[in-house]
Amino acid sequence: MAQTQHPEQARSQRVVHSSGEVGPFELAPLPYAESALEPVISRKTMSLHYGKHHKGYVDQLNSLVGGTDLANEPLEEVVMRTADDPVRTKIFNNAAQAWNHDFFWKCLKPGGSKPSKSLSRLIETHFGSTADMERQLGEAAISVFGSGWAWLALDAEKLRIVETSNADNPLLLGMKPLLTIDVWEHAYYVDYQNDRADFVHSLITKLLNYEFAEQNLGSGHSEGRDEKQA
Repeated sequence: MAQTQHPEQARSQRVVHSSGEVGPFELAPLPYAESALEPVISRKTMSLHYGKHHKGYVDQLNSLVGGTDLANEPLEEVVMRTADDPVRTKIFNNAAQAWNHDFFWKCLKPGGSKPSKSLSRLIETHFGSTADMERQLGEAAISVFGSGWAWLALDAEKLRIVETSNADNPLLLGMKPLLTIDVWEHAYYVDYQNDRADFVHSLITKLLNYEFAEQNLGSGHSEGRDEKQA
C-alpha cells in the first residue's frame, strides 16, 4: 500500500539526473522532441507543461535567489536547504518543482521500457511482481489529493511507493527517487480533462523508463551485484 509521508529533516541523496550545474539556473533540454510521447502526451501538452510551467519555475527561482547565498548552489542543494525554512518557502517551491520536473522528463521514454532482470528481482522482492508495483504506483498517483506526485523510491534497502503533495519529493524523507508521475492538472488536463486515471494508466503502461530507474538505483546495489556474480 502506498505510504503518504511528509517532509522531515533528512540527508540529501544525489541521483543520476543531477547535473551539478550552479545558478543562475537554466531550463534543461528535454531528452526527446516535444512530440515524441504522442499519443499518450500530446505536443500541445508538452509545450505548455515544459515550455510554460517548468520554465516558469526556473525563471521564478532565478529571480528569487539572485544576490543570495543560494545563487551559486546546485539545484538539489537549494531544495534541501530551503525545505524547512518558512522564510524561503517560495524559493523551495520553485526549486523543488524545477528539480521534480527535471527528474520527471527522464522517467519517460518514447515506447517505454521493461525492467532488467536484476531490477525485476528487486521489485518482486518488495512488491511481488512488476505488475503489482505498477498497480500500486498507479493507485498512489490517482489518489493524490489535489496537486502532487507519486514516486517509486528506495528507502535504505527497501523499495516504497510514496505520495507527495505540491512540490515535495522523497529527497526530503532521506529516500532516493527512482521514478515519478506528475499528477498536477497541467500534466494531463489538455489531453485527458479530469480523467487522471486514464492518464496515469497510459503513462505507466506506455512510457515508463525503467533504464533511468536502474541508473538511479546504482550499480552498487546488492541485487545488481548478485546478478554480476552469477
